[in-house]
Amino acid sequence: QVQLVESGGGLVQPGGSLRLSCAASRSIFSINTMGWYRQAPGKERELVATITSGGISNYADSVKGRCTISRDNAKDTVDLQMNNLKPEDTAVYYCNAQTRLFTYWGRGTQVTVSS
Repeated sequence: QVQLVESGGGLVQPGGSLRLSCAASRSIFSINTMGWYRQAPGKERELVATITSGGISNYADSVKGRCTISRDNAKDTVDLQMNNLKPEDTAVYYCNAQTRLFTYWGRGTQVTVSS
């Protein structure tokens, strides 16, 4: 089992940047895929970005070129750097860990993009 705790959310103006961080309660070295998802009000949860244990990343089309996911197996953290934020990026952002058998979620951190 692994607990995930997100941090770094907040209120930012359009065009601004935020860096989200996810801290795991145990080593993530063996976790197949770590990722970030988001859920806006009235919408389903959607993928933002994932990164495998081998460092291969995948991004939603809506954030390509604006977001970078990174993984630090020594610190057991997964970060999401978000640049050029848009109002449509407003959502609760959730950290995700996908093992061979189980899926784990954090409680989320709110990101609000507004002037």
